[in-house]
Amino acid sequence: MEKALLVTIRLRTEKREWPLEDLAEELEELVSACGGTVIENITCVCEKPTPNFLIGKGKVEELAGMCQGLDVDTVIFSHDLSGTQQRNLEEILGKKTIDRTQLILDIFSHRAQSPEGKLQVELAQLQYLLPRLIGQGIILSRLGGGIGTSGPGETKLETDRRRIRSRIDKLKDDLKQISLHRDTIRKRRIDNAIPTVALVGYTHAGKSTLLNALTKAGQVTSENLFTTLDPLSKKLQLENGENVIISDTVGFLHNLPHNLVEAFKATLEEVVQADVLVHVLDASNPRVHEYNDAVWEVLKELGVEKKPVVTALNKVDLLEDTMWLAQLKNDFVNSVAISARLNQNLESLLEKISQHFTSRMVRMEILVSHSRMDLVNLLHREAKIEEIKYLQKNIKIKLIIPIILSQKLLHNKEIEEVY
Repeated sequence: MEKALLVTIRLRTEKREWPLEDLAEELEELVSACGGTVIENITCVCEKPTPNFLIGKGKVEELAGMCQGLDVDTVIFSHDLSGTQQRNLEEILGKKTIDRTQLILDIFSHRAQSPEGKLQVELAQLQYLLPRLIGQGIILSRLGGGIGTSGPGETKLETDRRRIRSRIDKLKDDLKQISLHRDTIRKRRIDNAIPTVALVGYTHAGKSTLLNALTKAGQVTSENLFTTLDPLSKKLQLENGENVIISDTVGFLHNLPHNLVEAFKATLEEVVQADVLVHVLDASNPRVHEYNDAVWEVLKELGVEKKPVVTALNKVDLLEDTMWLAQLKNDFVNSVAISARLNQNLESLLEKISQHFTSRMVRMEILVSHSRMDLVNLLHREAKIEEIKYLQKNIKIKLIIPIILSQKLLHNKEIEEVY
């Protein structure tokens, strides 16, 4: 387990979206998610970044003294470092030096399980590395990212720009093929009139726990950040009888590195193509408003900020102040207070989601031949059966069904609509 000295920086030229203490705390959480131990977290405010070290020379010398006095393996900066800055800092500090983006990439490299996830992480790592190739071995050895040695394997040996660019092109082609495969599956859903719902939210807001509560998906959950990298989609029947596909997606983060958003666009297509977004917010976290803003930044980058959104105020079981919950309900329109862990108030959440699909449903009464039990089974799966009677000549069914599916059924000569 590597021991880390953290350097959390506030530049006066930046917008002060988050308090410096909150930035420092989240950096500690990222180190913990990567399996590291924080020895010290230094905060500093700088007028402007310096080209050689990012921070002032005096502060660097102070850090060098701390590195000698403390038993640390890695120094981690909250801001991105250029290749030159990273090299200069390592020479003076005498310790491995990385930045927040490298740390996040390292977490992703540990979390990625599917072939697609591994491709996306490798692409993000290489895109981060390419502009930092400065001909120094100490920089080229940083391909894997932060704590530990996780990285894209053999590509650590590919140190010249041409070979890395070639690998990047190959990864993009592979991910494009995966995206085409997803498009085929998506087209099949559209043809079958199955709408989609995407769970979005800040990392560790409880999206996977909510998916498990709604669908018994068995998705892995954890107290760590970024537990879910690979999307998982499950079918769910709403109260109005509508079947939808609900998808878990990768968690967002404040100031999420652009390379990660770009690399994971194939995965985030589930968000882009969804009919409705469920924004899962951790209502028990005092930074809930900041988390909300961070999620909307990514949604805007994806161009989906105008989609219908239902806000799930999750983890209300951890709240003691009911006034705070009332305030949150006022702050977030179209919201529902839930506890995914305890299955609390999930019916109200499903009802909110159903409201967006009501116009897609129609109530009808049909007669089905006894010989077509396959159609009866289909209706049990794809519609809401209100009443079913087995008569002598046929089966009489009252149901609520998607309009597109009802039109397909009425083309079948063995089905007759009752008026």
